[in-house]
Amino acid sequence: MKTRLRKLAVACFALALLCATAGGQGLPAAKPEEVGLSSQRLGRLDAFLRESVEKERAAGIVAVVARRGKVVYSGSIGMADREAGRPMRSDTIFRIASMTKPVTSVAVLILYEEGRFLLGDPVSKYIPEFKAPKVLARNDDGSRTLVPAKREITILDLLIHTSGLTYQWDAVLGKKYAEAGITHGLLQDDDTIADDVKALARIPLLHHPGEDWTYGLSVDVLGYLVEVLSGKPLDRFFQERIFEPLGMKDTHFFLPPEKVDRLAAVYGPKEGGGLRRLGEDRIEQGAFVYTTSYPYEGPRTHFSGGGGLCSTVIDYTRFAQMLANGGALDGARILSRKTVELMAADHAGERSENQGFGLGVSVTRSLAEAQKPTSIGAFGWGGFWRTGFFIDPKEELVGVVMAQLHPAAELPLSDRFTVLAYQAISD
Repeated sequence: MKTRLRKLAVACFALALLCATAGGQGLPAAKPEEVGLSSQRLGRLDAFLRESVEKERAAGIVAVVARRGKVVYSGSIGMADREAGRPMRSDTIFRIASMTKPVTSVAVLILYEEGRFLLGDPVSKYIPEFKAPKVLARNDDGSRTLVPAKREITILDLLIHTSGLTYQWDAVLGKKYAEAGITHGLLQDDDTIADDVKALARIPLLHHPGEDWTYGLSVDVLGYLVEVLSGKPLDRFFQERIFEPLGMKDTHFFLPPEKVDRLAAVYGPKEGGGLRRLGEDRIEQGAFVYTTSYPYEGPRTHFSGGGGLCSTVIDYTRFAQMLANGGALDGARILSRKTVELMAADHAGERSENQGFGLGVSVTRSLAEAQKPTSIGAFGWGGFWRTGFFIDPKEELVGVVMAQLHPAAELPLSDRFTVLAYQAISD
């Protein structure tokens, strides 16, 4: 079985490289040496992808590296669906989960550029339910006391995760979120994002706004803010203002029926080694409940700005290249260059201990902290199912990698991919 998988993986990989030379990623292609990368060193990335599939750490992986706006590496290896015998391809669709957050942040910044709000505005100015928030403040003995927040949540707090909102896995508030029926984009939900955000506003915050960095549902609130300010459903705003201008043809909250068979299956580690396919039933980890079937089964009414999108490596590479270009791609300007600079600045500072954080993206603020051969000012983010991307304005380098794997403790995919992309720089 392993020998057959190994041969098939290598064959799929070779086919993907041939497709890349034809511009299969939606960007022009170039030989690595033409833009200052080494073909020989990029071979190390090939080896890593093959090894990951051959050792059954992932069923399949798709990866793209572009420099100066040209694709120099494109590889699809392994299987999108092992049981169906369907190989990974450059147009395979992935659940990108939290890689939705940078898209929502761009949508917010589009409206910011139109003068609809200022970053320091209180969220309650546009979503009144957030007026006068309460906080479950932590006492010295570890207990919690309900107190009025020292100040209101601002739009900037939502963008940089200093709002005091958290996720369902939080030991303090996760259960309250679940009891209120609030979801996170990885689960079927009969409600709209407006319903969930208004329910969320009635629950106390984990800490005072601005005082700490807590990853959570802040960007779901931003998704609803886009709806309020634009007067359009979030999916429609995305389609009209981002996806259509950028030629992102396969990025959706919920997949059209004709595209479901291009969605990659999700796998996880099997006890004793190898992989097992995750089923479509609800998976419960305490108050955190999720499924793999949310992109195609159930209601299509909840547009999670924090985690609901599916996409392809082709589409997301175009989105990332737009940001790398300073907000424009192929004649379509989405943001100004100065707004992208604002987005990629570290706004969180010491509140975010392990990395800088900008407006919807992580930011490299120290090479020593990053422990990768990146650049100060590089930015990006990843997703729950093992997808990730980076953008390095200084090196004009973009990388996108996608798999469908959970949990994935044995495969630090994004970190390894990033190192192997950067080590190929030869100029």
